[in-house]
Amino acid sequence: MPLLTWGDFKPSNRLAESLSHLLHLHVESPAQKSLHYTNQNFKIEGKHNTPVMSPKEDILEKWREIQGGYEWDNLLDPLHPWLRRDNVKYGEFAQATYDAFDFDSFSEYRESCRYNENRLFDKLGLHKHDYKVTKYIYAMSHIDLPRWLERSHLMDKWSKDSNWMGFIGVTFTSESTRYNKSSASEQVMKEVKRLVQFYNARGEEVSLTITGHSLGGALALLTAYEVASSLPGLHVNIISFGGPRVGNIAFRDELHQIGVKTLRVVAKQDLVPRMPGLVFNESLQKFDAITGTLDWVYTHVGAELKLDVWSSPYLKRGFNVSGFHMLETHLHLVNGFHSKASTFRSDARRDVALVNKTCDMLVDELRIPHFW
Repeated sequence: MPLLTWGDFKPSNRLAESLSHLLHLHVESPAQKSLHYTNQNFKIEGKHNTPVMSPKEDILEKWREIQGGYEWDNLLDPLHPWLRRDNVKYGEFAQATYDAFDFDSFSEYRESCRYNENRLFDKLGLHKHDYKVTKYIYAMSHIDLPRWLERSHLMDKWSKDSNWMGFIGVTFTSESTRYNKSSASEQVMKEVKRLVQFYNARGEEVSLTITGHSLGGALALLTAYEVASSLPGLHVNIISFGGPRVGNIAFRDELHQIGVKTLRVVAKQDLVPRMPGLVFNESLQKFDAITGTLDWVYTHVGAELKLDVWSSPYLKRGFNVSGFHMLETHLHLVNGFHSKASTFRSDARRDVALVNKTCDMLVDELRIPHFW
């Protein structure tokens, strides 16, 4: 299962909104069995409901439905446990581009990855997914700086023109690749095409999952369009977190026509998914009989899993714009979500301390340091 994760970290404002973006190629023989969410999927352990079998075993037989083959019908509310775990997994790969990026302005290697390819997953605790990095992705980072700063030690970094964007990984052995100066899009398309051709030649059926947070969610849509247009017949689906609107109705319809499946995970209190088009958006379609189709309004794409920050007993009730938007907040909410009609899952086991990694969202009673 090859994957690609990339992030966009602008040196002009490293604390500003950044991008994390992941493409995951699933290589497996398809199965046509339907996926149902019933009590038979669980066994009782005290007061907890736990999946009988590991999702790693079962998802391989149900991957087409988990990846939006049927538009996630009957999987979102209640949220199927296999889909929940799949979403958290992809979100953790996206989070890796934040955790591994070197933000230190005094570091010789700032704006690169803090770990080499062989250590990345081990250092970030992602070795459990059995992936190996095959390629790092880089992008241009030109900004205009005063001459005195260009001559200072602050500019003595590994490359004044480029920064690390993310990585490509695979569950199978693959040849290593080196840094190159082509665009991030060219690097992505070249590697994706190579992997798809390689596994198709072996008689495998390949699917592609693209995931990203914030700006990465927007780039996931653009990348999906490019991939699906270039590789017709490839199953392409998106799982995005806190992404904004990207295009108009025509763009949405084009993605649908070329078969791209999109699941957007959003927090009710997050402002980013409301942009752009806070007022002029897809909601105006109800006036089409009067105004006609408004081609210029921004429109969301695909199915939506909407989460409520205040459904979690572990999160503060105050107004925290940046905290509402953080990827770890979304992963916490996904992990605790069962259905709109039920409370936060009492048996959610993902470490709640991760929420405060880059914000101050957890209630003080937990005594978890913020921005740790």
